[in-house]
Amino acid sequence: MNNRRNLKGNAVYVVDGARTPFLKARGGPGPFHASDLAVAAAQAVMMRSPVDPPELDHVIFGCVSSGPDEANIARVVALRIGCGERVPAYTVQRNCASGMQAIDSAALEIATGRADLILAGGTEAMSHHPVLWSEPMVAWLGAWSAARSFGERMKVLGRIRPGLLKPVIGLLRGLTDPVVGLSMGQTAENLATRFDISRGAMDAYAVRSHQRLAAAIEEGRLDEVVALFDAKGNAYRSDDGVRPDSSPDKLARLKPVFDRPDGRVTAGNSAQITDGAACLLLASDKAVERHGLTVLGRVVDTEWAGLDPAQMGLGPVHAMAPLMKRHRLATEDIDFWEINEAFAAQVLACEIAWSDDAYCREQLGLSGAMAPIPGDRLNVDGGGISLGHPVGASGARIVLHVLKVLQQQGGRRGMASLCIGGGQGGAVLVETVETGA
Repeated sequence: MNNRRNLKGNAVYVVDGARTPFLKARGGPGPFHASDLAVAAAQAVMMRSPVDPPELDHVIFGCVSSGPDEANIARVVALRIGCGERVPAYTVQRNCASGMQAIDSAALEIATGRADLILAGGTEAMSHHPVLWSEPMVAWLGAWSAARSFGERMKVLGRIRPGLLKPVIGLLRGLTDPVVGLSMGQTAENLATRFDISRGAMDAYAVRSHQRLAAAIEEGRLDEVVALFDAKGNAYRSDDGVRPDSSPDKLARLKPVFDRPDGRVTAGNSAQITDGAACLLLASDKAVERHGLTVLGRVVDTEWAGLDPAQMGLGPVHAMAPLMKRHRLATEDIDFWEINEAFAAQVLACEIAWSDDAYCREQLGLSGAMAPIPGDRLNVDGGGISLGHPVGASGARIVLHVLKVLQQQGGRRGMASLCIGGGQGGAVLVETVETGA
């Protein structure tokens, strides 16, 4: 187990945060690029803050696949929100946890005294992920470009074959682990088999996710969501992938996607392909006092873990366990939990492993099983299955949302965690603080 030191030094506060609606990809490029989404979330945060953008020490964003016009997307965002040329910015990439990595990077900058105010978050426009040419086609194009005479070009043209024109879907390749050769859905099937999770249990979990998100929207609890407006004046005010009428009967009709014909993972019990962004304003105690900032909560500690890529969905328990051990916490000490819903099978597997004595001893280095995570304290407003999983943004979203839930429900501690493609897990422990801290 990783026994690294906890986040020591200056206190790291979360002042505010916002996210865009998560918009489901619907067969073509969506109305917003990743930088557009990030700018919308960032502007909302900065407009509510007494801090002017040029006063920031850094802008840090996570993104898995920004567009060709968005190189170092954090710098693009910083300039577009008015930070000016002197505020540095950098982009981080840790697959599904890129937004969480941005928060961790910002927290370390503040804890070590190198910065006082940082805007950190994540963004992803999955509907804009690239469609690529295969390497043989790229080689053909190179030969065509190098040909100088008419005869040379005719020879190159004679080598063209229909198969060369088949595109490479960047999103599908990106969601497949190159080392073990498994798609993320296949790793979820591995967990369903390993822990004997039934298709019915997975579908029931998915229904619950939709019902909880629908209730949160209806009751106005998602106050971190800010509206988007496209170039045509259309407004996007809430997550559009939610299905309030979802039911086990409807989900049971869907066919397996990754392990046909007998698999259990379907589109209905998996996270949606989505566009969205989330960001948080982090501050030191000095910055809080200097600017008179209201504090939403504090980043207590973070943890990263590695595990078998073929079992990557168990990443949350591998990241949360060291945090719990380091801070001498029991399950009941955490008021609310966010475990990103990449797949229903993955969340259910984490719940089983968390309270399995053998797994906790042999795999997590604990003295025994942890008490089960109460279902009414986990993902209380839904998650990736109902609202989507824009991979660069989800890590930031769940940190922000668990703080919002603590604020609304009066809790003290929250845990946000997620699995990471490639066999990793990430977790952030947060807590509320006294007003005026």
